Amino acid sequence: MHFSGKNILIVGASSGIGLATARLLHGLGASLYTASRHQSAELAELSTTFLPLDVTQPFGTTLDGLPEILHGVVYCPGNIKLRPFERIPVEDFRGDFELNVLGAVQVLQASMKRLKKAGGASVVLFSTVAAETGMAFHASIATAKAAVEGLTRALAAEYAASNIRVNAVAPSLTNTPLAAALLNTPEKAEASAKRHPLQRIGEPEDLAYMASFLLSDHGSFITGQVLPVDGGMGRLK
Repeated sequence: MHFSGKNILIVGASSGIGLATARLLHGLGASLYTASRHQSAELAELSTTFLPLDVTQPFGTTLDGLPEILHGVVYCPGNIKLRPFERIPVEDFRGDFELNVLGAVQVLQASMKRLKKAGGASVVLFSTVAAETGMAFHASIATAKAAVEGLTRALAAEYAASNIRVNAVAPSLTNTPLAAALLNTPEKAEASAKRHPLQRIGEPEDLAYMASFLLSDHGSFITGQVLPVDGGMGRLK
C-alpha cells in the first residue's frame, strides 16, 4: 500500500487506534490532517496538520483548514463505560450517541464536498463487536455503535454513485488507553485474552492495518461493510 499524494483526515488521532493509524499512514506517505481535543506528544512527533476539535461541540470553522480535496476520513473517537443497564443515566446514553454518532455525522457533513472532489474516496468508521454480539454491561456503547453501523450502510448506499466508499471496523477489546482499567493487572489481561478464540486481545496496529487497507486502492471494491477485527470473538466459540 502507498498513500503518496493522498490527503487523509483522522479524527481522534492522539492515542490508541487513531494514533496507530496515523503512524502507519505517515509511513506510507499520506498527507495527514489530524483532529482531536488535544495533540498528544506522540502525535506531535509525526508530520501532520493538527486541527483542535471537540466533536461533541459545534465545529464552527475548525475544519476550514482542510485541503480542497480529501481522499479519506477515519473517525476514531469512542469510549468504554461498562455498567449495569439500570445504573446508566439517560445522559450517558445521550453522551455516547453524541460522541460516536453525531460527531461522525458532523465530520462527514463538513468533509463530503472535499471527498467528492477526490474522484474516489474512502470513509472508515469504528463500531464494536458488542453491537452485534450481545454482551452484558455494554448497553450504552452497543446502542451507539449499532447506530454507527446503520450510518455506515446508509452513507455507503447514498454516496456509491460519487465513488465514496464507507465501511466500519468492529474491534473487540484492544490494548489502548481507553481500555486501561480493564487490563491493568496480569490477571485481568489474561482473562480478557482467554475470551478470544485466538487467545489474545487486540493491539492498535491490528485495527490500523484494516483501516489503512480500507482507505487504500486495494480496498476499492469494498463498501457498506462492517468488518470484525476481534480475534474471532464475534463468530466463534
